[in-house]
Amino acid sequence: MEELYRQIDAMEGEMAKALCRLVEIPAISPASGGEGERAKAQAIAEIVCEMGLPSPERYDAPSPGGDRPNLVVTLEGTKRERLWIVTHMDVVPEGDRSLWDTDPFKGLIKDGKVFGRGANDNGQELVASLYALYALKRSGVTPARDICLAFVADEEMGSAYGIQHLISLGLFRPDDLVVVPDVGNERGDFIEVAEKAILWLEFCVLGKQAHASRPEDGLNACRAANQLSVALDEAYRRAFPEEDRLFSPPVSTFEPTRRRANVSNVNTIPGREIFAFDCRILPSAGNEAVLKVTDQVCRDVSNQSGAKISYDILQRTDVAPVTPVDAPVVKLLEAAVGDVLHIKPVIGGVGGGTCAAFFRRTGIPAAVWAQEANVAHEPNEYAVIEHMVNEAKVFAHMMAS
Repeated sequence: MEELYRQIDAMEGEMAKALCRLVEIPAISPASGGEGERAKAQAIAEIVCEMGLPSPERYDAPSPGGDRPNLVVTLEGTKRERLWIVTHMDVVPEGDRSLWDTDPFKGLIKDGKVFGRGANDNGQELVASLYALYALKRSGVTPARDICLAFVADEEMGSAYGIQHLISLGLFRPDDLVVVPDVGNERGDFIEVAEKAILWLEFCVLGKQAHASRPEDGLNACRAANQLSVALDEAYRRAFPEEDRLFSPPVSTFEPTRRRANVSNVNTIPGREIFAFDCRILPSAGNEAVLKVTDQVCRDVSNQSGAKISYDILQRTDVAPVTPVDAPVVKLLEAAVGDVLHIKPVIGGVGGGTCAAFFRRTGIPAAVWAQEANVAHEPNEYAVIEHMVNEAKVFAHMMAS
């Protein structure tokens, strides 16, 4: 392993430059106003070609905004067992640019970090997996098993055009070893084997628009929406107080998030308010129970305020089976992390959703791990270069073992 590790250390600067190259391609979903992953997929294919690795196979998913590309690079090993490392190409929008110290889509190397949108989520792991495979090739090491790197689309918006598309094509086998490096911490001492259920709910509150000096002529949708948001928050917390120490945080979370603009001027009472909740729900609660509470609160607030209330489910992910802690992929990953970082990782669950849940529902016990700063989706997002190098070593260890 030491020769592989030396190869990866020697490519540290090259890895940082490759990450900058990818950061500068804003692979934002068409649903969020972007152009998708086509340009980034092309750049990855070019990097693969420059490395002399096998050409990627491309699996496009038809979508209303145009085909969404997914790439798979395969290097054959000594046995037909397969190790998959699955990373995603898409990124979230940059948000409020005024909060950024640099251009979010101009990769900047500074203080041992690469700054830019998507550098952390999921760029550093994508690059780490590529350079782990490249290190094997440069060292003349034949992998212990077939290595498959998947670079998928649409992870940030539900994965319908990404990993779900690949699964529907029958690309995966029940005995595949699957690693999804999309959740971690700065120590790299956590392996995720379980995820909470997810509900994204968008509420529409309809009142009656009027002049702000004559509130009796209208029905203030802003006030009713505020009442609804507080009532939902209190009802969720009251109905679902359970804790499960497998997860971090150990409780179900219910966060009001996006709020759409209403009126453009101060002296008008808004007649419509639209806002969203992001719910991450423990297996002991479940999505159906949350929806029952939601329906009751909406009825109650509608009766109290007179406003008409409805909601849409923007995303629903039900609880997937837990990956056993003694699954072969967990043991392989645990050994690699121990060899590279000299630690014994903790095994547990998280509230964030990853591609791993889709594998678990098909009977494939995927494992999730990364060594990364907790800055995904934030302004001034960055990847720590040392973390990326360590990840490449962990992946290389798994490939060669």
